[in-house]
Order: sequence, then C-alpha cells, then structure tokens
Amino acid sequence: MTDFTIHTLESAPEASRPLLEDSNRSFGRVPGLHAVMAEAPALLDGYKHLHRLFGEATSFDKDEITVVWQTINVEHECHYCVPAHTGIAKMMKVDDAITEALRDETPLPNARLEALRNFTLQMVRQRGDLSAAQVEAFLQAGFTRQQILEVILGVAQKVMSNYTNHLAETPVDAVMQKFAWEKKAEAEA
Repeated sequence: MTDFTIHTLESAPEASRPLLEDSNRSFGRVPGLHAVMAEAPALLDGYKHLHRLFGEATSFDKDEITVVWQTINVEHECHYCVPAHTGIAKMMKVDDAITEALRDETPLPNARLEALRNFTLQMVRQRGDLSAAQVEAFLQAGFTRQQILEVILGVAQKVMSNYTNHLAETPVDAVMQKFAWEKKAEAEA
C-alpha cells in the first residue's frame, strides 16, 4: 500500500492550507480525512464543497441525509466514515435507532427511510443504471425526482471520502474512535 501523508497546517501544500484552517475552525481540529486529502488541494476543496451542499442544500431532512451517507459508507465498508458519520448523526440529533440500524444493516424504523436506503443501495450497486420500476418505487415512497438527483450528489461525495480512506488507510480520529465499526460477517447459509 502506498503511504499517504497525514498533513498538518505546516506540511500541507500551500493551496490546501486555507482549507485545513477552515476545517480546524469548523471542527476544532483537522479531521484525518481532510489531512490526507490535503495532498490534492482540488480533491479536498471538492469534497468539502460537496459535503456542504449535500448536508445543507438538499431537500433531505437530517434523518434522510444520515440514511444516504451511512448507507454508502456501510456499503463501501469505510472504516473511517462509518464512525465519523455516527458522531455527525449524534451532533445532528438523529435518533440512535436510525444510526444503529444503518451500522448493523437491520431494518430502519419506518418504511420511508427503508425505501431511501434501498434506493441508495441500488444507485451504488447498479452505478445509476436503475430500472423504471426501481425509480417508480422510490417516487411512490414519497420522494421526488429532485431527490433522485440529490442521492447522486451524496454518492459522489462519499465516493471521494470512502475511496480516499481505503487507499490511505486513514486512522479514525480520536474523538470518533468510540464509534469504531466493522462490517458484520455475513450469516452462513
């Protein structure tokens, strides 16, 4: 595996320094993901921008945002993002039952959130090549065409972070280690 630098404000490329300073102001620290992404300033900038857009500018509520993020993180088996988004969900005051169902891949508390998780999984697994019936089922669950496209935004953002964390083996931040996660083994048939 290639070693990636976990940058500090001092070691980061010049173009990444303002981005890391912003992260430090926002979080009181530089998250490890941002420290790794700093090697490629355009990636870090793009990720931060998509994170803000998905988390603040979509039509999804806090529970739905969490469902999209964590569904992708769990599907991609991201050792870093599942704990990070567990902490983020707690900060957003998302019901722990939602978070635990997402982490454990067990049923969500209501059919609407389950439909969102299923649609997000279909989007990821089928690379956006969904059937008319799959799209119609999502719409029938009360979602909109806008939200179909917003799921794509969430997927784009999470691909950036999940793939970076896989390649860099980004250590889980100390404040998120209490939410450490590993995918449960598949039940044997």
